[in-house]
Amino acid sequence: MSILTESLFQPGLLAGVHIKNRLAVAPMTRVSALEDGCVGPLMTEYYQSYAEGGFGLIITEGLYTDKAFSQCYYRQPGISDAEQAMSWQPIIRGVNKTGAKIIAQLMHAGGLSQFNGFKGHSAAPSAVRPLGQQMPFYYGEGLYSIPEAMTVMDIESAIEGFVEAALRAKEAGFDGVELHGANGYLLDQFLTTYTNQRNDEFGGNLENRLRIFQQLILSVRRAVGSAFILGVRFSQTKVNDTEYRWSEGAAAAEKTFRLVAECGVDYIHTTEPDMCEPAFEGSDSLAALARRYSGLPVIANGGVQQPEGAAKMLNSDQADFISLGKAALVNPDWPNRVSKTGQLREFDFAMLSPLANLQYGSEYLEGLAD
Repeated sequence: MSILTESLFQPGLLAGVHIKNRLAVAPMTRVSALEDGCVGPLMTEYYQSYAEGGFGLIITEGLYTDKAFSQCYYRQPGISDAEQAMSWQPIIRGVNKTGAKIIAQLMHAGGLSQFNGFKGHSAAPSAVRPLGQQMPFYYGEGLYSIPEAMTVMDIESAIEGFVEAALRAKEAGFDGVELHGANGYLLDQFLTTYTNQRNDEFGGNLENRLRIFQQLILSVRRAVGSAFILGVRFSQTKVNDTEYRWSEGAAAAEKTFRLVAECGVDYIHTTEPDMCEPAFEGSDSLAALARRYSGLPVIANGGVQQPEGAAKMLNSDQADFISLGKAALVNPDWPNRVSKTGQLREFDFAMLSPLANLQYGSEYLEGLAD
């Protein structure tokens, strides 16, 4: 560990909760749950490897929130009932035993649903077919279906699903929850101009497109209380659209980040193709904008695999924590390796082939030589 990277190993705080360092595991879909949405047999060891590998914070893969329209992928874990929630308790205990914290990411697929065991169709802000093709490494095939446009009652039900899921997460023992407002899923679909063509109070101008965030955050905060960590994740790009940028540019960033802070979140998690790059022409990074306009701790994610790049974000006051995705997949002990000046493995997409599940991922890691 060099002087430049020492900041990665300094303790931090999220909502008054001690985090032993500034390194987090980003949420990554691994399609390895049981068919009923409970934790699968390989998931406990998977999450434990990050905790034992030195990460101070682990954010789970996206958990579907209800038995209506929220499920996105076959073998995606859920938190839509007590059995699913409680199946996480061995993982939570194991992670906490190492001194790390674990946050449940709550996710609603919206129009990007590739599989739903409860409904025969998807639902989204508007009846617009998502761009691109379903992802084969998540069991997807062909074009996305055209979702049904959600009624106001559907929106209210989705919000209630998030609220109940957050309460289950708290009861199960998670240290907090993160609302998945990024990457093209339901909440992001409301924010995105071409997927939100509504002409009611949830569509049109930016204030209306942010209304679901406002109502959701306020509702979850009332339900879980002030002492439970509550975060929200934002991105501009999506799993099915790597080119999209917020149409209102930096003005959207200011309004969005100020709003969620006022509504009571404890942190903002930003993800970009490269966390260090300007979010808009002539602007700072999205993480830096989130930090400036919200006044909250910010977790930055995207494009960084080496410790020098991660530390740069902290040392330049653009972020408070760094979350790692692909780098963590191939180096579940990334913090321990860096602190001991060990060599990092380079990520290869072969790790996610033919499926991005834990079976193939484990086989890939077993075949690597340090």
